[in-house]
Amino acid sequence: MHPKLKETLERFYREYDLKSRIEHDPIEFPHRYDKPEEIEIAGMIASSLAYGNVTLFKPVINKILSVPVDSLREFIMNFDPHKDSRLFGGIKYRFNSEKDIICLIYFIKLALIGYGSLKNLFYSFYNHKDKNIANALNEFVKYFVSLDLSPVYGKREYTKGVKLFFPSPEDGSACKRLNLYLRWMVRSDDGVDFGIWDKIPPSKLIIPLDTHIARICIYLGLTRLKSAGWKMAEEITDNLKLLDPDDPVKYDFALCHLGISGECPLLSVRSSEFGIRGGGRLSRLSEKCCDCSLRNVCNWAAKKS
Repeated sequence: MHPKLKETLERFYREYDLKSRIEHDPIEFPHRYDKPEEIEIAGMIASSLAYGNVTLFKPVINKILSVPVDSLREFIMNFDPHKDSRLFGGIKYRFNSEKDIICLIYFIKLALIGYGSLKNLFYSFYNHKDKNIANALNEFVKYFVSLDLSPVYGKREYTKGVKLFFPSPEDGSACKRLNLYLRWMVRSDDGVDFGIWDKIPPSKLIIPLDTHIARICIYLGLTRLKSAGWKMAEEITDNLKLLDPDDPVKYDFALCHLGISGECPLLSVRSSEFGIRGGGRLSRLSEKCCDCSLRNVCNWAAKKS
């Protein structure tokens, strides 16, 4: 890693206008709620559908969470997958059908009935002796995929859409959306995250790895891997722990929005460079690269300077 990476990233984190980006992020939805028990439910729904383009999935999440109810928790607890399915008629998103979304809500209901909260469910699998949350996340996923979905589908066989909600670290998935959800729940309230699952220290979290984080962390020398799976997420997190052992994923929100906003442009480079797919090679830095506060620690910028 670059010797000035810690200093540069810390300054970037401090100076980045985090709150201004909330409205461009799925975390906007749990921020609509005040009660912890509703924040965690809204967060689970929002994070589960947070894949693809943010401008496409946000309207879908908004429709789901705009169902007119006095209490989100009470609505979930009393949810009837047959009677209440009409409330979500026609709501679907990419690989998830209307029934997949109804199934997700029904599964959250079963978790609340069985454990009282999603927090208690995750806590039941968490062991403070574990290196990170991987083992707990594996068990969390196994719990959901063991539930009976026949009240929604009329059969127990899982659809691809429901499986998409519950990827597992042991299968090699980066589990971006589940790690995103855990970041929201676990990290202390900094104006972005909520810190309502305080039994788990932020040091146990794994960075939510999407294409933006993978690309930018490759540029910053935080990973040598080329496949964006669980191993890359762990390697990036382990390297961030060298910068901040107690809260390594605190940089995630700002770095991710550096990519989402286009401030860090998707550069077209050969696959031999940084392991990123692309058809050509830029001969010089873009204007955005020249103004970037991370330029002095960016390996791509160093190559092109």
